[in-house]
Amino acid sequence: MRAMQVTAYDQPLSEQELEMPVPAAGEVLIKVETCGLNFGDLLMIKGTYQQKPDLPFTLGMELAGSVAAVGEGVTDLAVGQRIAAYSGLLGLAEYAAIPANVCVPIPDDMPSEHAAAFLVAYGTSHVALDYKARLRPGERLLVLGASGGVGLTAVELGKLMGAEVIACARGAAKLEICRAAGADHLIDSETDDIREVVKSLGGADVVYDPIGGDQFKAALRACNPEARILPLGFASGEVPQIPANILLVKNIDVLGFFWGGYKNFKPQVLTDSFKVLIDWYSSSKIKPHVSHVLPLDQANEALDLLRSYYAIPENQRRRLFDLARVLSEAA
Repeated sequence: MRAMQVTAYDQPLSEQELEMPVPAAGEVLIKVETCGLNFGDLLMIKGTYQQKPDLPFTLGMELAGSVAAVGEGVTDLAVGQRIAAYSGLLGLAEYAAIPANVCVPIPDDMPSEHAAAFLVAYGTSHVALDYKARLRPGERLLVLGASGGVGLTAVELGKLMGAEVIACARGAAKLEICRAAGADHLIDSETDDIREVVKSLGGADVVYDPIGGDQFKAALRACNPEARILPLGFASGEVPQIPANILLVKNIDVLGFFWGGYKNFKPQVLTDSFKVLIDWYSSSKIKPHVSHVLPLDQANEALDLLRSYYAIPENQRRRLFDLARVLSEAA
């Protein structure tokens, strides 16, 4: 079978012909129809992701397809059944043998390109807001980096969950995207004082932060008592140092959150979330944003499109990759 592999760091993927995998006990063999690509895939190619698999490895964190075979002990999935899964790896191949407990059945009316573009972006935000932060209807949610991939889904899901949503992004065009996703209030991170605007709106009960740096500091000081802050990443290139005295005085919780980690120690958190999200999809409450669909042998072109989407300046990109390396080594 064909697979697109990382054979050397910071180099284009190499198309390889591999033996057909055989599902072990507790695994299923998936005929892969679609694989979604994410920013984390770019970090894996660099060798700077939080998890660093041994070379060579098949890239692709999230996939959709159908069950081609089941391993010993698998009783809740059947050959021919359509599924989606956060596999962490193996998605950019014609077949993948993955644990059955990370697979979720998908409805017949859900195209595979929607299913494979669905899991990381929506799953990250849903688990963060629902499972970790326990976001309640009527609470005020501040989303930093709100026009990015996960930020935009946080805006969308926060509104769907009944929150009053404040979206913070850079520039009028990006803020209009946030407004269309359901944001109640908009903050321009280039020109507005985040702390003052949020406080004028009544303060934040939950902060969703993939940015870090100065935006985290401003958001912290705009939190209400018993607020919950979710640091998801550090796109600014700066890991904020958190003053514990503010946490103490306001009884604020800072909730460390690495969504992909649940696959290894508590996969049911992910699969339970996927089931809720798929129900919302079937009810037309949410719909993933798919920009391009390319064949397997054009995976490198797809990754180039992903790089251009993020369009991170080179000096900031180096800081981000260096930071990711530090986090990987610390883990």
